[in-house]
Amino acid sequence: MKGDVLLRAKALRKHFTIGGGFLGGGKVVQAVDRIDLEIREGETLSIVGESGCGKSTLARLLLRLIEPTDGEVLLEGRDLTKFGRSEMRRARRDLQMVFQDPFASLNPRATIRDILTEPLRLHGIGTAAERRSRVDDLLRMVGLSPDHARRYPHEFSGGQRQRIGIARALSLNPRLIVADEPVSALDVSVQAQVINLLKDLQEELGLAYLVIAHDLTVVRHISDTVAVMYLGRIVEIAPAEELYRAPRHPYTQALLSAIPVADPAHVASEVRLEGDLPSPVTPPSGCHFHTRCPFATPECAADVPEARDLGGGHRVLCRRLDEIPAFEMPQDTAVAGPETAYARRLAALEAATARRQAQRREGDATAPAS
Repeated sequence: MKGDVLLRAKALRKHFTIGGGFLGGGKVVQAVDRIDLEIREGETLSIVGESGCGKSTLARLLLRLIEPTDGEVLLEGRDLTKFGRSEMRRARRDLQMVFQDPFASLNPRATIRDILTEPLRLHGIGTAAERRSRVDDLLRMVGLSPDHARRYPHEFSGGQRQRIGIARALSLNPRLIVADEPVSALDVSVQAQVINLLKDLQEELGLAYLVIAHDLTVVRHISDTVAVMYLGRIVEIAPAEELYRAPRHPYTQALLSAIPVADPAHVASEVRLEGDLPSPVTPPSGCHFHTRCPFATPECAADVPEARDLGGGHRVLCRRLDEIPAFEMPQDTAVAGPETAYARRLAALEAATARRQAQRREGDATAPAS
């Protein structure tokens, strides 16, 4: 168990109205619907799910970058949604964000020193000399050199720019960092470097992370707890080891069964879902997943199920849980960490490249002389 609860969401909702114009009559998008979760000090909570399920909206609600329709966001028991401007400004020091696209999130006309100094200046932290020293320390902390401070974002690689984004998030000594797809825009080999950097910083500084991600291999490696979202609701949340070993919700089983196993002899046992993801504008009644669930009954469409507590922090939003057969993840998928997975991906790529080069050489050798 990690430390005390740092951030808690209670019955959090966010509904957007689209269309309708000035006279109203627009449609309501239920982006986030009745979310309850908590993040502890030093913990990594990851949120996974299909595109459009509300992951990024939830992250922005927890940081109060957008206002909730209903519910509470409690920072150590204090409701952020009730904070005034000055209180929220102070709270910003504890809550920072790393964005998906490191290039788009950095001002292309500012030097790295200006980018990293700006948060310190806005919060009135330190003298000019102290800020300069702090910037140098931040760059060293993320594996860069203080000499890089005079350069501009376009002069760095994608991985280096993401390190700069991480340095900016660290500048105010936050307690929680929200990382929205922090490695999805990076090459596979660079992804591993950034992930390891995040883990090292967490151990050194005691940070808590909320990670939004699609790569389930990455999520398995970095997470203490994993929450699975579907159409604005968390359908399953559990410790990472437990979720990857024996997922209980049919949607979670379908997601995890799609993880490729690096074994040519392995016969895939993928759980296939029927139909397409419904629109959040007109979500299904009752359990949102019942239109695609192979175990659904008419009662699943009638009422929203209550989350069932399986103990040990494992909760599942499903009324048919006892009728769903156990699903054991393949040993290779359940146990393998990202070092193994990334190494296999790179080895496969190198092998394929070597084969193509050998084929070209053979073709050149057998080609008739001109």
